Amino acid sequence: MATLLLLSIIVCPILYFTVGPELDATQLETLKILGVIAACSAAFCFIVGELTGNNSQMDKLWSLLPIAYNWVIAAKGGMNVRLVVMAVLATLWGIRLTFNFARKGAYKLKFWEGVEDYRWAVVRSGPAFRKRWAWAAFDLGFISIYQNALVLMTTFPALVAMSSDAPFGWIDCLAAALMLGFIIWETVADEQQWAFQTKKWAMINEGKKLEELPAPYNKGFNTTGLWSRSRHPNYFAEQGTWVAFYIFSIGAGAGIINWSIIGALLLIVLFQGSSSLAEEISGSKYPEYAEYCQEVRRFI
Repeated sequence: MATLLLLSIIVCPILYFTVGPELDATQLETLKILGVIAACSAAFCFIVGELTGNNSQMDKLWSLLPIAYNWVIAAKGGMNVRLVVMAVLATLWGIRLTFNFARKGAYKLKFWEGVEDYRWAVVRSGPAFRKRWAWAAFDLGFISIYQNALVLMTTFPALVAMSSDAPFGWIDCLAAALMLGFIIWETVADEQQWAFQTKKWAMINEGKKLEELPAPYNKGFNTTGLWSRSRHPNYFAEQGTWVAFYIFSIGAGAGIINWSIIGALLLIVLFQGSSSLAEEISGSKYPEYAEYCQEVRRFI
């Protein structure tokens, strides 16, 4: 994954200087505004995360920042049809993800509180982070700076589309349909997972042991609906959402391959590692998970 990450980061400037498109003055000014927001977000995530021990500060902002970024871009770009459609779709995506995280208890009136993503505790307990400074460095470099940069980069197709004179056409319609389809797909996957886990834990809280639960709940993990076809249908749809978002830059005339693809590429790389971590945790808890991995593909 580290190799893919490095290659992706190298590809972006190469594409910018060899393929383009170059940013004009308005786009550069907009990028500076977005950069300031991202820098403030990174500082907030690091400081609050270190002070509270809750490293899900960026998780809370992940679904909100692209909404802000895309509407800033749309406003600076004159609110043309393409940019508004992109901003609306990003807003729908953000509302869905925010709701899904909120119902897990992530957001509180005291914004620094809330339920932390269970995976951070697992990562913190690893041998690489036994020393406090090692975790602080990881928190600063990856959780706070890198993830904020990645979220910003997913919106680059909108930044590229700012200067386009190309009319809203069939490629844009395709991108919009795909993005909306992936948002719906991810919503269905999340609802299926929520229903499964809610019923499973309701029975466990009644005093039943996992192995005493009726099938398929006795496995401990969801194997129904979309989850019978993909081990991570939500992750698949999340990656597809931002690949579809990139297609808008093609509709804007930036070419089939342009440097704004960096966000979608890095997101795909991130989900390779994220899904592997989730599967390592599930495999350690549920005996039948290894068999499930043999029978069902990871994404598609």
